[in-house]
Amino acid sequence: MRLRLKICCIASPDEARLAARMGADLLGLVGPMPSGPGVIDLAAARRIAAAAPPWARPVLLTSSETAEAIAADATEAGIDAVQIVRHVAPAEHDRLARLAPSLARIQVIHVEGRAALDLIPAYAMRGTQAFLLDSGRPGAAELGGTGRVHDWEVSAEFVRRSPLPVFLAGGLGPANAAEAVARVHPFGLDICSGVRSGGALDRGKLGAFVAAAFQGGAA
Repeated sequence: MRLRLKICCIASPDEARLAARMGADLLGLVGPMPSGPGVIDLAAARRIAAAAPPWARPVLLTSSETAEAIAADATEAGIDAVQIVRHVAPAEHDRLARLAPSLARIQVIHVEGRAALDLIPAYAMRGTQAFLLDSGRPGAAELGGTGRVHDWEVSAEFVRRSPLPVFLAGGLGPANAAEAVARVHPFGLDICSGVRSGGALDRGKLGAFVAAAFQGGAA
């Protein structure tokens, strides 16, 4: 199965088009967050999503915790897929499925240790489409964009156990993308700061990352 790429922290229509041309399957638009890079307001997310090429799907990152708030964020941004960055109560996924049945959902799991594995059954049977493993610390209000690599041994075990596709994030870049794919065997990779220079999406770094990621997938 072909490795999927999600390029996050997209900040403008030009960045959306560049990421799509360079191979992005998904475009991460970071809604209001307590921490992390790339935050934009929901009106800007709507403008960027409207300009995205049809083959690169916009995904709204939301830090909201209730089904109503998550659905409202997606509606305001005009986006039909969300990445839920908090470990929300699993029942909120059930409520969200009733409120917005057409809204695709990626649930973030912050890998702080092997306890992350215990979250698989809590979310997997609730209509979630995929997991994304990241390196945040929810207890410290870090919800992503840390630039830190977490324990890939736990991530690889997560992938083996998960009935859903799993994206890998956290401290990725051109130098370690191939190793990440070869060791973890994720469905896809997600990256923000590792392909940026001075806060802007860097064509050279993005090209190197894409090449390295697919090199790892072929290994």
